[in-house]
Amino acid sequence: MEGEVGTSSSMAAVADSLKYETQGDGKRGSVVVVVNESKSAKFPLSFWEIGVAGGVVLSYALGLACVYLTMPASDYSFLKLPRNLEDLQILRDHLESYTSDYTVQVLVGYCVVYIFMQTFMIPGTVFMSLLAGSLFGVFRGVALVVFTATAGASSCYFLSKLIGRPLVFSLWPDKLTFFRDQVARRRTRLLNYMLFLRVTPTLPNTFINVASPIVDVPYHTFFFATVIGIIPAAYVTVRAGITLGELQSVGDLYDMHSIATLFLIGLVTVTPTLIGNKN
Repeated sequence: MEGEVGTSSSMAAVADSLKYETQGDGKRGSVVVVVNESKSAKFPLSFWEIGVAGGVVLSYALGLACVYLTMPASDYSFLKLPRNLEDLQILRDHLESYTSDYTVQVLVGYCVVYIFMQTFMIPGTVFMSLLAGSLFGVFRGVALVVFTATAGASSCYFLSKLIGRPLVFSLWPDKLTFFRDQVARRRTRLLNYMLFLRVTPTLPNTFINVASPIVDVPYHTFFFATVIGIIPAAYVTVRAGITLGELQSVGDLYDMHSIATLFLIGLVTVTPTLIGNKN
């Protein structure tokens, strides 16, 4: 009996506190905020969402396994994600002998790895872009990088649309608020604004990929901005990959000629946005 009285008193106290908060703010939403804050301490992804992400990882793993099984019998200990220029040069030296005889397998393997890295925001895609230039030349290399980068960004977009909302709110709350406000203010010229973001380092590309579906950027706008916006940086990086042996660090990618080219292309790309903002 005493336990029931104590429980009733506790429930009444909670009800009184919630009533006080509601009356003080004049809105019922204050109660929801309290509940959401208590949930934010938990892991941001549910079991089902983790299962979806795991299924995507498994799909990419199966694709890589199929490519690996169709390659000739050899020692593939050199196959790993490059983390520096030394790793990249070793990978390039080994893959050059395979590219001419097993072009399809190398292309498919390259695409799967690049898209996987883009989908799950794994650093190191700059080395993959350098590798494309070293193995396939400028024009084919740029086409390959633009295709894989766009496909990876699109994969990240749809995966984030499905399960990414709690993760984005947990990792980048301030950036997400800024991005949402900017998108809302520029709905009439959203493509120009997204092009501006892709060409300039205002926001990281990985964040744009994950946050765009959360702030309701339409996929067709996201797609066209990605395809066009990544061309300048892809050209600079792929062209540098041709002279991979001469690079001492990633910072050597941007010489004066590369910077001038990137600036001119970027200027043409963002001019509509600048004109629209001025008006």
